[in-house]
Amino acid sequence: MLLELKNIFKWVQSGGQRVFLLKDINLQVQEGEFISIMGPSGSGKSTLLHVLGMLDGFNEGEYHFLEGDVHGLKEKQRVKLYKEYIGFVFQSYHLLDELTVYENLEMPLIYKNIKGAERKAMVADSLDKFNIVGKKDLFPSQLSGGQQQLVGVARALIANPKLILADEPTGNLNSQQSTEIMELFQQLNQEGVTIIQVTHSEKNAAYGSRTINLLDGRMI
Repeated sequence: MLLELKNIFKWVQSGGQRVFLLKDINLQVQEGEFISIMGPSGSGKSTLLHVLGMLDGFNEGEYHFLEGDVHGLKEKQRVKLYKEYIGFVFQSYHLLDELTVYENLEMPLIYKNIKGAERKAMVADSLDKFNIVGKKDLFPSQLSGGQQQLVGVARALIANPKLILADEPTGNLNSQQSTEIMELFQQLNQEGVTIIQVTHSEKNAAYGSRTINLLDGRMI
């Protein structure tokens, strides 16, 4: 088993009331699964993804990842775990504006202490794979939305993560690019990478081996 959530609750206080973002979530994910999370806006999809990605905490419950307890870790240890095993594709790219495309791609490899020559080869390979060699010296602001999204996907995948979390991964792509990204995910999944995606698209969800539906913070 790759990860397990047990009785996860997450809430915010609003006017003295608890507003639940996640209610009693129980989820087991085996290595090599491809899971789609669906539900209307505000149902807790992105919140759940952020909890799984260790970017957000929660108020109650347990989170086990690779047999270890995430809920007992200090933030620094969580960040280390996240950088070691997880690739995150955000809807809003989260590229670093002051870095070039090349430097954005190199960043996760620096975190993993990969040596210079190997980093160079891995970045070159990634630029090639995503057809963005010509963009390597540009800054994110010089790219279209679709190109920024491709760079975001490339960056999430570059360090060969065990788990890919994708929040509307094709939100800003045209249909051809969308299909390419989904087929790439499918290929990675066949190679053993676990993928959890949040999507509004039935077509994208169909690439997954199972779908989880959320409504008002609950799994239905």
